[in-house]
Amino acid sequence: MAERDNLMHGARTALNRDSDIRAWAEEYLKQKTRAGNTAMTDEEFEKYWRYHKPEIMHEGASEAMAAYREQNK
Repeated sequence: MAERDNLMHGARTALNRDSDIRAWAEEYLKQKTRAGNTAMTDEEFEKYWRYHKPEIMHEGASEAMAAYREQNK
């Protein structure tokens, strides 16, 4: 658990320090979340995203950073 918390903290710190990476990570997580919510209309999803974005960004920081690093190898 502590290792996961350290990874999450490091990922969130990186996202907070680099606005380009943060924008990439936000779009990555938004698209991933959208793919899991195909029954929603675009309008419904945008409302959902606005409300849940902070939680999704917090929980998905490590995954998004891993995806970013993988893409930029």
